[in-house]
Amino acid sequence: MTLTLEAKNNAHFSTYQEACAYLDSLQFFRIKLGLATMHQLLQELGQPQQRLRCIHIAGTNGKGSVGITLATLLAQAGYRAGFYSSPHLCEVRERFVINGTPISKEAFRKQMNFLHALFARTGVQPTYFECTTLLALSWFAQEGVDVAILETGLGGRLDATNVVTPMVTVITDISRDHEQYLGTDIAAIASEKAGIIKPGVPVIFSGRTAAGTEVIDSFCRRLDSRLFLLGRDFFAQGEDGCLSYTGITGTHRPDLSLALAGAHQVVNTSLALATLELLATSFPIKTEDVRAGLAKVHWPGRMEYLMLPYQNTHRRFLLEGAHNEAGVQALCTSLAARETKGRMILVWGNMADKHMEKARRKLFTMATHIILTQAELERSATPQALWESMSKEERQKSRCIASVQEALLAAMALATADELICVAGSLHLVGRARHYLIQKQETSPSPWVGMTR
Repeated sequence: MTLTLEAKNNAHFSTYQEACAYLDSLQFFRIKLGLATMHQLLQELGQPQQRLRCIHIAGTNGKGSVGITLATLLAQAGYRAGFYSSPHLCEVRERFVINGTPISKEAFRKQMNFLHALFARTGVQPTYFECTTLLALSWFAQEGVDVAILETGLGGRLDATNVVTPMVTVITDISRDHEQYLGTDIAAIASEKAGIIKPGVPVIFSGRTAAGTEVIDSFCRRLDSRLFLLGRDFFAQGEDGCLSYTGITGTHRPDLSLALAGAHQVVNTSLALATLELLATSFPIKTEDVRAGLAKVHWPGRMEYLMLPYQNTHRRFLLEGAHNEAGVQALCTSLAARETKGRMILVWGNMADKHMEKARRKLFTMATHIILTQAELERSATPQALWESMSKEERQKSRCIASVQEALLAAMALATADELICVAGSLHLVGRARHYLIQKQETSPSPWVGMTR
């Protein structure tokens, strides 16, 4: 559904679909770094962010994993935890969640009607992300959540979420991504991430790059914000599926089971646990709730395994966004550790502004067949463009299929029950693939037949 210009200016959204169409129309207003619009509109809204107790998360990779872990553990302990994340995989409501439940379609419609009236009255035109951030802050405040967990969208300093003064600031691993906006080296990118640090607010940081740590430490010293570093102030050991954690207070928690797959989740989970230590006075959590909560954490599209029926057998899928260099490296590490048998068929597609030739080389080497596809027309690289950027050896085991749906069908036809089909390269691709796979899993227990474009 699309809205005409006249309809946008005079909209009263009677359905959820109309509200979504209006929000989607804001995609035409591209990334706009700066906080003036947010401050103006929040003033009109009565400063809802000031009524929230927040945890603010920035970083290149791992923000969502840390956020969902925090949200799950707090909910397990009986608190109402709001979690605002991006991007969504299949439906925009995934961005706004309280205790695991997304905002209802009716509540979303009402929020969008209210915000649209505000934009029309003030004459202020927000971007898509500014609008969703306003919705999150307003809805969480109205719902009276105990804590709001906010994930930055891009960078930190000028990100739309950087209008809160949190209880704790969390910065995950920093690596190269969005270099056209954030800078071309780790120090420059870290400076942008560090922009969410507030005076006197403690900071939890993974600290796994020297250049990034130097920058974050400098910001913390200048702002009198105490810095807690993984490997210095709290410690984590383990492997895929298991964590031994020693906290800031010296508390040792051995043999914690991790529901999230991937060795990198040892780092992400330790950041969440350290954050909860700093919040223990306001939000105490029992050890049994920590253990139970960690076993429940679920973050779709990130190292997510699915088993689906196919003809008289099944097909095994791994969905992992892996949308930047660090993400691809983590995926390769996890595949090497977990997938010791059989071949891997890779369904790949990345955004056109991502230069990932170097990062994906090892992953492409691990695949026996590569299917290049395109998640959406406007921003995704075309399969042909990807094919032309590949080496001769990579091309020999590759084919181009523009439709994600047809690419999945082709992968299933190539695979056997013992082989893995890995879908990676962008969260847009993973979201599109997951929608098809889950939909078919729910509606068609019989073999997939007759799927068309």
